[in-house]
Amino acid sequence: MSKKVMIVYASMTGNTQEIADILGEELEKYEIEVEIEECISVEPEELLDYDGALIGGYTYDDGQLPDEFVDFYEDMADVDFTGKVCASFGSGDTFYDEFCLTVDLIEQRLKEKGATVPVAGLKVDLDPDEDDVVRAEAYAKTFVEALNA
Repeated sequence: MSKKVMIVYASMTGNTQEIADILGEELEKYEIEVEIEECISVEPEELLDYDGALIGGYTYDDGQLPDEFVDFYEDMADVDFTGKVCASFGSGDTFYDEFCLTVDLIEQRLKEKGATVPVAGLKVDLDPDEDDVVRAEAYAKTFVEALNA
């Protein structure tokens, strides 16, 4: 039976959505069943119906969570992710001091709530380039190995 993974993201310019799509395609290469949803259409508890989850968001301005992501992030505090393999990803702009802080905040929250986080958050400067795709492939491979362990 194949594993199921939910990818949840917040994206304003499309960069984080593009990363979500790249990760989804990579997971499907490992015969993982993938569902991709925007954070505004999903509740964190729904992630418990999956074997694992990838949660992504962009970092707005100088280190702020995206407005549309705040509720999802805060509601994550009420969910016990013990036994779930999860990881974070997102886009940011190296122009700002707090590059991809949202990725770190998601990862920290997942760990606080008991998730197994097998790979450090994937951080992309603006839109993903070829090097980012290579990093996403390695990230997905490590995630799948933990999912199948």
